[in-house]
Amino acid sequence: MPRLNLHLLSDSTGETLEAIAKAALAQFEGADVIRHFWPMVRSQQHLDRIMGDVAAKPGLVFYTMASAELREKLVERCTGLGLPVVAVLDRAVEALESALGQHPRARPGRQHVMNEAYFARVDAIHYTIAHDDGVAWEDWEEADIVLAGVSRTSKTPTSIYLANRGYKVANIPIVVESPPPPALFGLRHPLVVGLTTAPDRLIQVRRNRLLSLNQAPETAYVDQERVGRELAYARRMYADNDWPVIDVTRRSIEETAAAVINLYNQSRGQSRGDQDEGTL
Repeated sequence: MPRLNLHLLSDSTGETLEAIAKAALAQFEGADVIRHFWPMVRSQQHLDRIMGDVAAKPGLVFYTMASAELREKLVERCTGLGLPVVAVLDRAVEALESALGQHPRARPGRQHVMNEAYFARVDAIHYTIAHDDGVAWEDWEEADIVLAGVSRTSKTPTSIYLANRGYKVANIPIVVESPPPPALFGLRHPLVVGLTTAPDRLIQVRRNRLLSLNQAPETAYVDQERVGRELAYARRMYADNDWPVIDVTRRSIEETAAAVINLYNQSRGQSRGDQDEGTL
């Protein structure tokens, strides 16, 4: 399979463009692709400098640009080099323009505007970092979501991902020898979600963690009988408190977070489709 240079040009942070490219590339297993990322391209001079590198490493060009002048120049330069160039958001914007009956505003980075939702997201990130791993349980009532689970069930990374979506999240490790604080069982505002996983998978993850820390890979932490007891203890707790449960065995962080958001929306009596721009 030939190597492909994929150039990603954006007049903003490029997060959207990167996400689209990543999602598209995921459909091509084993593809040999080198991504070249060019964010914040907002002047003719900057574009000229980039095109020198594009010409030196020819390939496919994806772009998101609001400026009609820069878009036209980019397409002109790529056409002159014989390179395919794709405006990845145009079809979506055109469809919205037709459906809404209004013209889009050609302003780069509008999705990153520092509005009320932006500051709410920053606040959620601060809260989540301060309430990781059972810390500050006195403030859990302020959370939107509380994640519970035994060690290495991806509580922290899932919490951080959710925080970046605007949710205040606390998480608590479920440990047989150290029961959670009673406050966990009396929460009214947050949705408490239990995370579980398959014993064999959990043992594998824990063993890899020990090896990464240069610790002995065979301890009680990875003992099959002990791990089984931990998971059973957690499942009983979830069932006794009627908490929804998500099995993370074969889920990515993103998939687990999506399942949590779905449960949260159901608990609040809304669907994902009820959320408009600027809300959680």
